[in-house]
Amino acid sequence: MNQKNSIINTAKQTFEMESKAISNLSNLINADFADAVELIYKSKGRVIITGIGKSAIIANKIVATLNSTGTPAIFMHAADAIHGDLGLILKDDVVICISKSGNTPEIKVLVPLIKSAKNKMIAITGNTDSYLSQQAHYTLNTYVEKEACPNNLAPTTSTTAQLVIGDALAICLLELRGFSSRDFAKYHPGGALGKKLYLRVRDISSVNQKPKVTRDTHIKDVIVEITEKMLGVTAVVDADKIIGIITDGDLRRMLSKTENFITLTAKDIMSNNPKRIDGDAMAVDAKNIMESHGISQLLVEEQGVYAGVIHLHDLIKEGII
Repeated sequence: MNQKNSIINTAKQTFEMESKAISNLSNLINADFADAVELIYKSKGRVIITGIGKSAIIANKIVATLNSTGTPAIFMHAADAIHGDLGLILKDDVVICISKSGNTPEIKVLVPLIKSAKNKMIAITGNTDSYLSQQAHYTLNTYVEKEACPNNLAPTTSTTAQLVIGDALAICLLELRGFSSRDFAKYHPGGALGKKLYLRVRDISSVNQKPKVTRDTHIKDVIVEITEKMLGVTAVVDADKIIGIITDGDLRRMLSKTENFITLTAKDIMSNNPKRIDGDAMAVDAKNIMESHGISQLLVEEQGVYAGVIHLHDLIKEGII
């Protein structure tokens, strides 16, 4: 077997081993998981998540997922906690401790301090007989038979299991809170995901120029309008109602077919019943219409009146595409 095939086989074995471990988590879920979710949901405080080593990295990711889905969470490194950071934990906070073995020295020092403050504690561990599991109010079992590492040493499968349990917690809490796409947009206003959920067509079209001509506009003036407004298109309107559209593609086809266009007007080359969209529609809806019809621009209406143009390039610039 050559080196390339060996690499591919190793990758596939890793996928298979970790996927089996994740599937097995379903067999480990019990009432403690449901009770832990309900505890967090009913809590008046935050979720403090702690761990050490690779578990601390997973804790950070779970914190980020909880925060972005409506559950306030803070990361506290287990080693720092016993050197002053315990002040992060407030009266009503719920503490989640993550540890594969549940028996690390830092955890053994930290757990009694948390319990003395009377905070509820949830363990995420692969060892239900561990010190952490025995001291916690609820245990979320992340047992894995073997790490993907051939030496069974580097945290791989075990940290994947921790991550999946964290995702399951977040999604269960999301559903209990009735967390909607609008809520998600509120927590992600600057990213592409958020923009897909809150950015409306008028937010984009309103800053563009507004090319328009009438049906009797001379073709020369149509060309000038399209060129000056730099959107590659113009609406054809009658009393500000859209009756047609002319694109730069229409102009090129006209020039290829007609030698004498001096007598032509907009109505001679416009396309009737152009695709259009309401200004209140989501920008992502404009993207879908453009993609499904293979076009680069949409005319925008507000209460049936021509309001502007949204261009494919606008969507790219905003990160919608």
